Amino acid sequence: MRVLAKVILIVVLAILSLVVGYWWGSTQSVKPVVESTEVTTPKGKILYYRNPMGLSDTSPVPKKDPMGMDYIPVYEGEEPPADRTGVKITTEKIQKLGVRTETAMLREMIHTARAVATIQPDERKLYTLVTKFEGWIQRLYVNTTGQAVKKGDALMDVYSPVLITAQHEYLIARRGMHLVAEGSPHARADMQNLIESALQRLRNLDISEIELQRLQQEGEIRQYLTLRSKANGVVLEKPSIEGKRFEPGEVLYQIADLSSVWVLADVFEQDLRMIRPGQMATIRVDAYPDKLFNGKVAFIYPEVTPETRTAIVRIELPNADGLLKPDMYARVEFATFHSKDKVLTVPDSAVLDTGTRQLVLVELGEGRFEPRTVKLGMHADGYAEVLGGLEAGEAVVVKANFLIDAESNLKAAISGFGHGSHPSVSNEESRTQSSTLIERARPATHRGEGTIEAIDFAHATVALSHGPIASLNWPSMMMDFQVADPAILRTLKPGQKVAFEITEKSAGEYIIVHIHLLDTSAAVREHGEH
Repeated sequence: MRVLAKVILIVVLAILSLVVGYWWGSTQSVKPVVESTEVTTPKGKILYYRNPMGLSDTSPVPKKDPMGMDYIPVYEGEEPPADRTGVKITTEKIQKLGVRTETAMLREMIHTARAVATIQPDERKLYTLVTKFEGWIQRLYVNTTGQAVKKGDALMDVYSPVLITAQHEYLIARRGMHLVAEGSPHARADMQNLIESALQRLRNLDISEIELQRLQQEGEIRQYLTLRSKANGVVLEKPSIEGKRFEPGEVLYQIADLSSVWVLADVFEQDLRMIRPGQMATIRVDAYPDKLFNGKVAFIYPEVTPETRTAIVRIELPNADGLLKPDMYARVEFATFHSKDKVLTVPDSAVLDTGTRQLVLVELGEGRFEPRTVKLGMHADGYAEVLGGLEAGEAVVVKANFLIDAESNLKAAISGFGHGSHPSVSNEESRTQSSTLIERARPATHRGEGTIEAIDFAHATVALSHGPIASLNWPSMMMDFQVADPAILRTLKPGQKVAFEITEKSAGEYIIVHIHLLDTSAAVREHGEH
């Protein structure tokens, strides 16, 4: 019995020791898990570990994702704030990525429609020399295509039996007038009517007054009469040669007055809504790449070409120097001001389009950026109108925003961000905020005077021949300046003398912030004449 009791006691003690050992081992294996969140390294205290692919799941202990990549530790001070969804990038990474921001501000939206065009003669200043009689060309005074002629210049001498007969009738009537000089008043009146009828017949045959006066003075029939030009211009076509026989209605010369020309632009139908008669247009011609020409839209043709889906827009352009030739190629830009009020805008490069919504990265300071859903309106010349979600004066990322997306797992931040929009700001508040920001850092200005050489409405630039600017040590020269407010170009024209103020926009680049006419009385008189 004693032996049996000893055996039972030993078995119980062994089982008890196994149970105690199992419990002690279990408590030791759990202990590292509990204490792992309190790990401290030279970089600081590790709070948790985040997914290396930017997913939203985290882990309190080191682990690997399904692809075998280690989770990334998040140290104390690097965790995102609980009250704002955003991303944080170190200053070093911002510099490496080349991040650049621009302030959302109020501006006047200008949309530019571009079109190709050709130079054509003004149809109202074309002249064709034709005759109303048959005859032969005896001599040509204008014998080359392209030759310039003036109104009244001799073009050719012609022989025609019709003209000889008409001269003979006039001389007979004039001699009859002498025979009835002492006759009754009725007889003299009838003879005078015969003289006028003979002269009128010659006029109806397009014989010039110079030839008629010669006939009246000399009183002799000329075998060859001279045909003269009825307009100034250049000869576009000359099918005439000496000795040629011509028929009534046959074209002998085609003459065009090129003191003003038409620019016929092929404008796409979707751009026609932005073009109206009287609108200014900027023309560039390949033959003169350093020159800008400014003209006005005169007419929009009523038909659209089915093959190209374009309509012709006619622009009238002065050509006093004769630089523009028929059939030259040109490029036309129509600048359209969408409204008189300025609107809140951001550069197109600041917008991240996910397909279902548009976002911008708003700079919060200290390397922090917030993805913000915005509502956009029209787009024009590199800028987008912001209808809601952003306020004037907020800085948005315009360069390296996609790199920020890759570097800082922006997609993960966006996935936890609601689709609601930031409250829109009223126009009055936007104007006030924008004005305050401008007043805080107003750069130095420099004043000058000069003459407007050309205006580029599409790019809001003006070419000025200005005098010396003492504050910059600039001599007299011609320069192109961009204007801060494109609306001021509406009242300006080439040839006007102006005073202007410029400020440095960036290193070596100056922009016009104010410009006005020097001789306002002359401008008022000129406006009244038009």
